[in-house]
Amino acid sequence: MNMKAIFIAYNQAYYMEIVELLEQNGCRGFTMWEDISGRGSDKGEPHLGNHAWPTMNNAILTFVDDSEVKAVMAGIRDKDEATPELGLRAFVWDVAESY
Repeated sequence: MNMKAIFIAYNQAYYMEIVELLEQNGCRGFTMWEDISGRGSDKGEPHLGNHAWPTMNNAILTFVDDSEVKAVMAGIRDKDEATPELGLRAFVWDVAESY
């Protein structure tokens, strides 16, 4: 089975929406980090957890079969375009080996 890793960073307020998107696309397993800070490279406000920029991010890493990647990424793209304040970004990596 060929697999891919999908790393998703997003505004922490949208955790359930991201998990639901993954579930709708057959992705059950994931690892999630809470309260991470960052700033996008394109546009949008920083999420730094301080007085000036109080919002924080979460991130999810999920591993999926190659056949699921297009649907997951399309759902992420649709959600980002519908709610740009989400600060949503996703990146796909090849998985060389898994156990």
